[in-house]
Amino acid sequence: MKIRDRGFVIGRMSPAANNCITDVPGVMVGHVTLDEPLDDKGEEYACTGVTAILPHGGNLFREKVTAASYVLNGFGKTTGLVQLNELGTIESPVMLTNTFAVPAVTQGTLEYMLAENEEIGETTGTINIVVGECNDSYLNSIRLFPVKSHHAIQAIKKASPTPAAEGAVGAGKGMVCFGHKGGIGTASRVIDHTGAYTVGCLVLSNFGKKEEFMAGKYGIEAIKTGLSETADGSIIIILATNAPLSDRQLLRLAKRCGIGLGRTGSHFSHGSGDIVIAFSTANKTTHHSEEFLCTSSQIRDDHHFMNELFTAAAEATEEAILNSLSQAESTKGRKGRVVEAYPFL
Repeated sequence: MKIRDRGFVIGRMSPAANNCITDVPGVMVGHVTLDEPLDDKGEEYACTGVTAILPHGGNLFREKVTAASYVLNGFGKTTGLVQLNELGTIESPVMLTNTFAVPAVTQGTLEYMLAENEEIGETTGTINIVVGECNDSYLNSIRLFPVKSHHAIQAIKKASPTPAAEGAVGAGKGMVCFGHKGGIGTASRVIDHTGAYTVGCLVLSNFGKKEEFMAGKYGIEAIKTGLSETADGSIIIILATNAPLSDRQLLRLAKRCGIGLGRTGSHFSHGSGDIVIAFSTANKTTHHSEEFLCTSSQIRDDHHFMNELFTAAAEATEEAILNSLSQAESTKGRKGRVVEAYPFL
């Protein structure tokens, strides 16, 4: 159940049709969830997964999208952000998983993209794979590496433009947020009354102590239950829009996601990897071209529309985090540990 279905309205702007990142035309999401014992005693358990976000359903290497990333706090182990920020484009699916699965997911995504593009590494250059992570080791036997490269391929192939599953699914299976079950959450905002432009957000929430959650701010009854012993955690925020923006403007937009994160109670803890990856589907860059010049349109920085985009980024991030809590179910993992769903009353 999404947070709005519980009667809580976040912000002033309206969500798009499904209140999901896939409301941005072309964007697709796929999950692979691992939920199984890894030994006879049940001490070791796979409670993890992979989530793939595709900016469009075409060939991402041959039709790259404009992109930027922003690091709120750098306690994270991502791949691909250096080149992403240097060139201002994404040319692969954006993948999410647990911390120790980054190499396997990078490998699987690379295998998938090489199979789709025979020219990579032959008649053209290499490819930049983008992977983000959070630490799910409280519930998941992370040291046993349950995520394999083929799980990344499966997640990509499962990607769909339908409303994305949320909560304890995909990369979110083993994540903990504010001492309760977190994981995948998503939300969207319509920018103008015509519905021409949408901002969508998907989060992998795994941060915050139970005392930090700003429950009272939303009219949610404060509770004393929840874990206290988990680490600082992290959050990966994926922001998508079909508004025509440059990579510099997307960087400005990504920074506003920190506002939504802070509103829920986060203060970007020392050990928290808080990272935003933002992209626009409006202007695609073809990999192969003989043209000397390329042209694209973008919104004027000083137009009031930019402020609406900033508001949308903050609100969608905030609501996506709350949806990750609201949609998650109590989950059992390794050593018999259980993380309870937040008891919205």
